[in-house]
Amino acid sequence: MKSTVTSLHKFILLCLLLAGTTTMAQAQLSVGFRGGLSYSGMSYRPTVAIPKQKVHGVKSKPVYGIAIEHYFKDHAGVELDIQYLTTGYVEYNEDETMSNETELDYLKIPFLSNFYFGRSGRFHIKMGPHFGYLLNATDVRREFETTNTEVPILPTYGQPGDDPKKFMYGLTAGAGISKVFGKSTIVAEVRASYELGRPESQDRIFDMEVTNLEFTVSYLFQVMERK
Repeated sequence: MKSTVTSLHKFILLCLLLAGTTTMAQAQLSVGFRGGLSYSGMSYRPTVAIPKQKVHGVKSKPVYGIAIEHYFKDHAGVELDIQYLTTGYVEYNEDETMSNETELDYLKIPFLSNFYFGRSGRFHIKMGPHFGYLLNATDVRREFETTNTEVPILPTYGQPGDDPKKFMYGLTAGAGISKVFGKSTIVAEVRASYELGRPESQDRIFDMEVTNLEFTVSYLFQVMERK
């Protein structure tokens, strides 16, 4: 685990160094904070022979973190966020009288291209990869197990021996609006992300798909002006 954490620290350092290089090239630099709510979705295939099963995601979970925004030319730049995010699932039994719920807390790092249209009032389009690291897995509730061993349900991830994969990675895209007030900027946006990885490490289920929606507001303050 130590080497995994070290790799994540190296990635964060690399992103910050890239941002610093852009800044030295006289890019406009703004920093601030971002917060809002996230809604996750999940589906899975118990085995290769069974169709995909859809379950409920966790709703209205807080997402918050640091935002760093660079514009190296008019209407085009990049954004690096370091944020806390919760995903997970709620799965019900057949008659919906019992449920299992698991939450996965991540440090998530989107690195996005950022294009905007307008001047003081702007419309943004953002897209790019994201990476992250699993901070904690919690089995909030476990009320039932499968009655058919050949049709597994979603397993636990917070119990001893579950050993979920720590790294997350995927794609993020979003759109939003912003308003510039001197050196300050307020941004409201929605983002959708799709995970290319999955937490399952023991092949207890065949496949899993995780998506996430984020509704956020950001405050950014310009600390360097592009020349």
